[in-house]
Amino acid sequence: MPLKIAIQMDPIDAIDISADSSFRIAEEAQARGHSLFYYTPDMLAYQQGRVTAKGWPLTVRREVGNHFTLGDFQEVDLADFDVVWLRQDPPFDMSYITTTHILEMIHPGTLVVNDPNWVRNYPEKLLVLQFPDLTPPTTIARDIDTLKAFKAEHGDMILKPLYGNGGAGVFRLDENDRNLNSLHELFAGINREPLIAQKFLPDVAKGDKRVILIEGKAVGAINRVPAKGETRSNMHVGGRPEKIGLSDRDLEICDRIGPLLREKGQIFVGIDVIGGNLTEINLTSPTGIQELERFDGTNVAALIWEAIEKRRAP
Repeated sequence: MPLKIAIQMDPIDAIDISADSSFRIAEEAQARGHSLFYYTPDMLAYQQGRVTAKGWPLTVRREVGNHFTLGDFQEVDLADFDVVWLRQDPPFDMSYITTTHILEMIHPGTLVVNDPNWVRNYPEKLLVLQFPDLTPPTTIARDIDTLKAFKAEHGDMILKPLYGNGGAGVFRLDENDRNLNSLHELFAGINREPLIAQKFLPDVAKGDKRVILIEGKAVGAINRVPAKGETRSNMHVGGRPEKIGLSDRDLEICDRIGPLLREKGQIFVGIDVIGGNLTEINLTSPTGIQELERFDGTNVAALIWEAIEKRRAP
């Protein structure tokens, strides 16, 4: 049965259609006969009991520079849709959090993917704390003395914003680095949020594995290798995607976290694994499905829509 789909995402004109997961999700939905409506997060509103959005009917095509067509600009009631995709990129700030509160008002009558309540309550760098035996040594703190104690214990460490994304603001501080105080002052001047410190994992030089899960089950993985002279493996900052399979350790991690993801309505999730250590669980706007399809031939977008269609079946 054709579904009415609304996609809340960043401006569609700026995306890279060869890599963007939201584009591939929209493309597959269209191929399956579903209708698409697109809007940006600033066009979401609550109006006297109704959740509305201003945007456009959307048609997509795989043509660089000509990858979409918009219909007439209009306001819609999102309760009239079968599915709303929560797909804008972080930062996970109050603007992002507010959209989850508003969308929660129509879910699950309208299926919001992923479930906005748990997207809000399970930020990627915090959900992993429920599985300390799977993760590298980690501390979350704003207090400089606590961060110094962590560095004194572990020496080589990664320091990053708790709610950052795309590799922005990620620093490696090795045993000889003297910049912890300066970085703490820098971050403290920007916001009031804690920082996250993790023991540096040398295996990141071999790659940061992105494992894709659908309904809590692993469907494949890609490896993201840092550029020369770079610690960060994010593709936003030059990380190179490579073909890689799922290891026994990857499957062990997915078996541990999968039941919780299914219970909390997290249909499409990407986790990060370095040297067998779970470092992040990405619920907000996971990526990597186009690379996995190219490497393994796995149509992840189709698997995602099969899961959604099953949930929306009469």
